[in-house]
Amino acid sequence: MVPVSSPAVTIDRPASIATDGIVAGLIGASTVAVWFLVLDTLAGRPFYTPTVLGTALLKRGTTLEAPAALPASLEMVGMFTWIHALVFIALGGAASYLLAGVERRPSLGFGLLLLFVVFQAGFTVAAAVLAPNVIAIVGWIPIMTANLLAACAMAAYLGWRHRGMSIWP
Repeated sequence: MVPVSSPAVTIDRPASIATDGIVAGLIGASTVAVWFLVLDTLAGRPFYTPTVLGTALLKRGTTLEAPAALPASLEMVGMFTWIHALVFIALGGAASYLLAGVERRPSLGFGLLLLFVVFQAGFTVAAAVLAPNVIAIVGWIPIMTANLLAACAMAAYLGWRHRGMSIWP
């Protein structure tokens, strides 16, 4: 019998999987938030991007006709940040759950990598189709860079948590 404190047993426990997902999600969401805060501050418009995204999402883009004149709204930033964090927590939870499965069956690892690539492509297509005006305002390069930074930060954390994991082809 394996002791309860063994890393392999601890990782497989539902509480650890959930905790890892929440932490990974918060790391990803924070990475994106900090990235856009830095870009917006350097452009002289702190909180501009979450204001635009919150307005587009929660007010159905009604005030995006003149996005340059859109004043920063801490209310919109707060509401969007909650939604953004919850989405990332759900993504982190799914990643943590799937990685726990890969630990048990290393042959699933390559499939998980392909799923990640398909998910990123799906996000890109969905953004282009559903929110072209928002993409035009924020820009593809900052958005894709934010996605890459968040994915790397989440992968670093989850890789650290699952450092004994191996992936088979």
